[in-house]
Amino acid sequence: MEGRLVLMWVLILCITTVSVHCKYHSDSVSYVPKEKKTHLLFFLHDTISGKKASAVKVAHANLTGDDTNPTPFGSVFVFDDPLTEGPEPTSKVIGNARGIYVSSSQDATLTLVVYADFGFTTGKFNGSSISVFSRLPLTPAQPTEEVAVVGGRGRFRMARGFAKHKTHDFNAITGDAVSEYEVTVVHY
Repeated sequence: MEGRLVLMWVLILCITTVSVHCKYHSDSVSYVPKEKKTHLLFFLHDTISGKKASAVKVAHANLTGDDTNPTPFGSVFVFDDPLTEGPEPTSKVIGNARGIYVSSSQDATLTLVVYADFGFTTGKFNGSSISVFSRLPLTPAQPTEEVAVVGGRGRFRMARGFAKHKTHDFNAITGDAVSEYEVTVVHY
């Protein structure tokens, strides 16, 4: 009996001291990437009217009200808007913004909740994008609003920051708009 007890203790010690290695084992090396700060300025052209609309309403609330409002409360839009260097429609296209916005205010102030991916197709940021998810109140009294940069891909991997949104041109009848975005983003 005593021999079995000694043998059991020897086996337990052997099992606990054997190192375990598998093909997924690695020794991690601490690496802290260097943060970069990038400033961008571009214009977004959102067209919800006409035959070449870049934003379309895909859902709306079943409410009665002002049918002349192009973005009534509860409306959901999907968009694929061009991003340009300047505010003119003929300006050089540098990418596109794709995403969703929802008209989310019941009062007179137009407020959108926006999810957008600003993808760049030219220059040193070609193939990279910045993701924005934020509330965007559009008030004449406050011409510049901020939205949150919550991520990115490519050269903007793990991005965070903010984008200042300023309405450059807005047609209240059609709902078409040109917006200026001044973006400050920190990324790796």
